[in-house]
Amino acid sequence: MLQLPFIRDNKETVLAGLRKRHFPNADATVEQVLALDQQRRDTQRELDDILAQSNAKAGQIGALMKAGDKTAAEAAKVETASLKARSKDLADTLRQLEADQQSVLVTLPNIPHTSVPEGRSAEDNEVVLEHGEKPTLHAGAQPHWELIKKYDIIDFELGVKISGAGFPVYKGKGARIQRAMINFFLDEALKAGYIEVQPPIVVNEDSGFGTGQLPDKEGQMYYVTEDKLYLIPTAEVPITNIYRDVILPENQLPVKNVGYTPCFRREAGSWGAHVRGLNRLHQFDKVEIVRIEKPGNSYAALEEMSQHVQGLLQKLELPYRVLRLSGGDMGFTSALTYDMEVWSAAQQRWLEVSSVSNFETYQANRLRLRSKVEGKMQLLHTLNGSALALPRILASILENNQTSAGIRIPSVLVPYCGFDTIS
Repeated sequence: MLQLPFIRDNKETVLAGLRKRHFPNADATVEQVLALDQQRRDTQRELDDILAQSNAKAGQIGALMKAGDKTAAEAAKVETASLKARSKDLADTLRQLEADQQSVLVTLPNIPHTSVPEGRSAEDNEVVLEHGEKPTLHAGAQPHWELIKKYDIIDFELGVKISGAGFPVYKGKGARIQRAMINFFLDEALKAGYIEVQPPIVVNEDSGFGTGQLPDKEGQMYYVTEDKLYLIPTAEVPITNIYRDVILPENQLPVKNVGYTPCFRREAGSWGAHVRGLNRLHQFDKVEIVRIEKPGNSYAALEEMSQHVQGLLQKLELPYRVLRLSGGDMGFTSALTYDMEVWSAAQQRWLEVSSVSNFETYQANRLRLRSKVEGKMQLLHTLNGSALALPRILASILENNQTSAGIRIPSVLVPYCGFDTIS
């Protein structure tokens, strides 16, 4: 959530950032926030003045009674009662103004970093780099949704029977390669200095608000009505919320956590050839890296996280590219996002497998996550990234490595899964 002092002091910067995002009614919304803020501050000043007068009158009453001036004391009591009534009205007004202001503030997305390109959609994202050669497949090569049936490693129909569409059942070598990728991604993160955590996979409303999924993405999350809990869309939510309402000592920074969880997304309204097979699921596995940094270090940390994800893709021998997302395609809470996409040789298109983002103070403000840095209490910067999401990685491994004799497993995964070919 944007900080009010920042909006007050940097109105034009905020408006320029909202316009880069193509946020509707930016001017009107910012003016509404500032108007409510002015009313709130005026009300707070009046309330403080009334309370000061009330306290002064209370002190006068005792002195007047002691001096025997009962008439003046009674008049002072009447004035005090009037001041107390007024202070109650002002306190009620102040609470309502704060609630109104909060309800508008949470609708404002984060302000994009200056390097974020202009644009309205994914078509306007900037290609930062491309790595690796796209493979040339043998005649008769198939997309992964045909390969998984051919080798009987993932069963979508069985998933429909048990749960519904978008909940596949991994079998045999399909299940083993899933476990292999999870362990490989976790081990690589541990080598890079991340501390592993295993968080809950359901969260409460406060956690959803803290990382910005609520109130923005209710429709994309599964909700357990009776218990008022949400199934997580990513491990970012529970891991980052470990630090909600925490003041971190400076000597504990940076925080580097990694966690594996299943993830759940309703993906309402998704259909078409581009979501076939493993391309889009309601449940999938993902390893997530989360960092908490001093403000001055966060963009160096973002580049380091990008390099970490790229290193995983290189070890998996997958051709990939890195995109810097445009203002119109960025997530609600992000200040700068890099997407990593792998090349799907059978589908002849790029598949997103990771997003690495810096949220600056946007999440920290909601989380009230702070530290005394160089003697000054300040909000910290939060970052996270997929390292990696499994479904599209598996789809690309199956498609890119298929031969007439079977599917070759990347050498880095062989020690983890115990086989080098699916045949």
